[in-house]
Amino acid sequence: MRAKYLKASILASAILGLVHWSSAALAQNAAASDLYKRGLAATCANCHGTDGKGVVDGGMPLINNLTSGQILEKLKGYKSGALEGTIMPQLAKGYTDEQLETIANQLGKR
Repeated sequence: MRAKYLKASILASAILGLVHWSSAALAQNAAASDLYKRGLAATCANCHGTDGKGVVDGGMPLINNLTSGQILEKLKGYKSGALEGTIMPQLAKGYTDEQLETIANQLGKR
């Protein structure tokens, strides 16, 4: 009888260990994903400023008043060549469509 309880106890401990390990891994993945998303959007701050307002009379469009959809539309327009620009067409072509969507979702007004 003791062997039966010992096996059950070992099995329960193993399951609890796996659950703890997998939940910790999920938390790390979520943190890494958030950092990745913020890192992609941070590249825009070089020209548009950390708040999207840019520099007054700096020649950069203000993006702080755009929705995620509007930002995504512009980014895809630059990438496809439908919109002209100085540096944005080159920059947008360096991102996948999924990355552009992530950037737009991070920066756009909700």
